[in-house]
Amino acid sequence: MGEAVGSVRYTPRERTLYRRKLQENLETFDTYLQKADFESKGTIGLELELNLIDADGAPSLRNVEIMDAVDDADVQSEIGAYNVELNMPVSRVRDAGLKRLEHGIDERLRKLRTAAQSLDVAPVSIGTLPTVTTELLEDESWITPENRYRALSTAVVEARGEYVGIDLSREDHYAHEFADLAPESTCTSMQLHLQVAPNRFADAWNASQAIAGVQIAMAANSPLFLGHRLWHESRIPIFAQSIDTRTPELVHQGVRPRVWFGERWITSVFDLFEENVQYFPPLLPETREASGRPILTENGTPYLHELNLHNGTVWRWNRPIYSPGKRSAHVRLENRILPAGPTPVDMAADAAFYYGLIAYLVRENRPVWSRMTFTEAQENFENGARDGIGARLTWPRYGTLDVTELVLETLAPQARAGLEELEVDEDVIDEYIGIYEARARTGRNGAWWQRKALDALAGRSPVGSDERNRALRTLTLRYAENQRSGDPVHTWEVPAQG
Repeated sequence: MGEAVGSVRYTPRERTLYRRKLQENLETFDTYLQKADFESKGTIGLELELNLIDADGAPSLRNVEIMDAVDDADVQSEIGAYNVELNMPVSRVRDAGLKRLEHGIDERLRKLRTAAQSLDVAPVSIGTLPTVTTELLEDESWITPENRYRALSTAVVEARGEYVGIDLSREDHYAHEFADLAPESTCTSMQLHLQVAPNRFADAWNASQAIAGVQIAMAANSPLFLGHRLWHESRIPIFAQSIDTRTPELVHQGVRPRVWFGERWITSVFDLFEENVQYFPPLLPETREASGRPILTENGTPYLHELNLHNGTVWRWNRPIYSPGKRSAHVRLENRILPAGPTPVDMAADAAFYYGLIAYLVRENRPVWSRMTFTEAQENFENGARDGIGARLTWPRYGTLDVTELVLETLAPQARAGLEELEVDEDVIDEYIGIYEARARTGRNGAWWQRKALDALAGRSPVGSDERNRALRTLTLRYAENQRSGDPVHTWEVPAQG
């Protein structure tokens, strides 16, 4: 959804024309994949979505003012008026690239923090902001006033034909219906990008799907949704339910959801784009002509406007991206699984584990995805989101085991080996994989800290009580303070009782 759009609603004629052009784009992409030279330098990138809070820890709906104050093209809007997004420049993993990534996140956070301070606002990197309320999400002021966001919200609700229903349980139960896409704004993430040669993309995507459950369990940071204790990474089911265009009848018929884990291992990047076109009706049918895009770049690579816009409205947890590029086209994998936060060093550790482990797994003679079913990978993902760092996952040769044991005994050493193959500096590997291993040894991540902090501050006070609401504000401010310290989350102290 990075593309601007000119309309909020579209006519049947526009939809018909867009569908035809989408099919033409898909055929062009198929032909181009077979004959063109694609850029393949293994570069990486990162997008980080943030929440904005006021002095009391409550959401601050001032992202437009913050963006004006910071005046930086790397700071962009997100769907919620209390959200912004940081974009990191393209870089490389080798040598001290991951350390530069951490420093880049930290520097941009500091710059944003300085600009926001004059407005009594602070950015917070967290999967789901604990102080967001149902009342806020029912007020029309929650959304950033841009066409693309209003168009998306309108398209989802009209495609569904009903209100957006959220229903999730763990210690607490939350169920409510919203008139628009508001709950999606609570889901803030860190998205990792990896440029991959087209002939290697399937291996990288399959490996990413295989480790999705491990990633989400180890990095879980969204246990509190609208004041309720829910999944350790509630962001996963909340996001899926927020953008579900299916009625219950379509769910029962087996129609695929737009927030999708997938249903099979793939053999080509084309498989994913083809599935997107075959299975999902267009949400934002704005043609290339309407957007003012040319057919080709100056270097002759096709823009594929309709295909790219459509691809941005199918929210795979590992998404394929085609870019026409400045010199030549490339494809990259967008890993959308991780929540935002807690600190730059934690996020760099998550990136190190991901890039290192993918590098290792794609080089195995008998890859992991040939030894586990796709259903097992999906179940691992759901178990990791529900139970966090306490999850038990299924893995080839081991059966079912604790995710922390799997990381310490098998996956962290493999990630180290992968980073060595990528020529990452030894001290960088030791620092970031060491942090990941410490998280596994202690059993402490962002979700663990938030749950323990709420227990300490509010005990088992009921949802909506003054005691719990005060505790949520205090917890958020303590979290922000710990984040500013830069210390990894497994070292954070839990607040004193009461």
